[in-house]
Amino acid sequence: MNFDPVLLARIQFAFTISFHILFPAFTIGLAGYLACVEAIYLKTKDQKYKEIYQFWIKVFAIIFGMGVVSGVVISYELGTNWSGFSLRLGNILGPLFGMEVLTAFFLEASFLGIMLFGWNRVSPKVHFFATLMVAIGTIISAFWIIAANSWMQTPQYFTIYNIIFYPNDWLKIIFNPSFPYRFVHMILASYLTCAFVVCGVSAWLLLKKKSVEHAKTMFKMALAFIVIFAPLQIVAGDFHGLNTLKHQPMKVAAMEGIWETESHAPLTLFGIPDEESETTKYAVKIPSLASIILKHDAEGVIYGLKSTAKEFRPPVAPVFFSFRLMVAVGVLMLMTAVTALFLHFRKKLFTTKWFLKWCMLMTPSGFIAILAGWFVTEIGRQPYVVYGFVKTKDIASAVQANQISISLIAFAIVYFFAFGAATYYILRHLKKGVHKIIS
Repeated sequence: MNFDPVLLARIQFAFTISFHILFPAFTIGLAGYLACVEAIYLKTKDQKYKEIYQFWIKVFAIIFGMGVVSGVVISYELGTNWSGFSLRLGNILGPLFGMEVLTAFFLEASFLGIMLFGWNRVSPKVHFFATLMVAIGTIISAFWIIAANSWMQTPQYFTIYNIIFYPNDWLKIIFNPSFPYRFVHMILASYLTCAFVVCGVSAWLLLKKKSVEHAKTMFKMALAFIVIFAPLQIVAGDFHGLNTLKHQPMKVAAMEGIWETESHAPLTLFGIPDEESETTKYAVKIPSLASIILKHDAEGVIYGLKSTAKEFRPPVAPVFFSFRLMVAVGVLMLMTAVTALFLHFRKKLFTTKWFLKWCMLMTPSGFIAILAGWFVTEIGRQPYVVYGFVKTKDIASAVQANQISISLIAFAIVYFFAFGAATYYILRHLKKGVHKIIS
């Protein structure tokens, strides 16, 4: 069978980066959560918070390590399968990735040892400072990575000479038009991901009547995060969508399954996009709602996919369904927040078994939403790697399909055993519950 090597390379990169993005997203949220827990411990001197911290720090260490390992793979992959990436874009993206290492990774590495092993070796304030530095380091890391990715989505302030990109203004490159929206959206997604994991684990502990007092504290803290960040994420998502409409209208058209340019554009709740017939079959629509949401005007004109030649359109179906999955998870998160508030005021937060089971079911929801959103962002940018300027196929290496296939299979096998073993260890640790510290 003859496979397209560019398609295989894209599949391999999608596979490896989909694994990778889950780990730093979780560590961003978990580092912030640990900083909050330790701050409360310092203020209250309640031993329970120290025990909660030490319970989750083991999970943080494993997830942090897996994030580093999975990230290194991507660097090699860019060299083997996408040699044109460094050649053409290295002058701009190389320094951004380098700054992530110099500022964020070194900061995290410097204080991670104190954070993991510093209890009873340094003063409580020094240990908290280390935790805070690691939490800040994770955010700085996200800053540089999102800056680089956002520039690829909304490129500006560069010169092209002999197909090579050269920077003109670093501040304008870093703070490109889509960066603020993507950065806020990603940080909120990370905090929500962590909150739902903590919420699900503590709900399981409550149902099993393990570490009950610790579980109640973790449950309340996680739900407080969800109550705050779930509505903020929906607002941030709306602003992000409006920015995307301005700079990448075909991505939005694929997200909404809009083929014709029209005012009073309907919102398609569900359907099946068909690129051959250029229609969305079996569509369930709400009249004018897409124009109202995207233009804040029922008569607002939304450009359809047919306004661009087929070779410049993104794959519609993956973007369309991923977007709906992301939105559906977001709605479920908001419903969880509202229900938590209702049960809290009714003083039934810890005793409503169906809600505890629901929170367990929602444990992976943050990861699902992040992957779905990432698919929308990256597939929706196609056929470009730098939107409007460089196509993905133009930076591919001259690698044979069978070579990529072998490495893809090897990655799948190694990832299954390595990350499977780590996940098994984490689940075993979580099932034990929080143990009291013997003084």
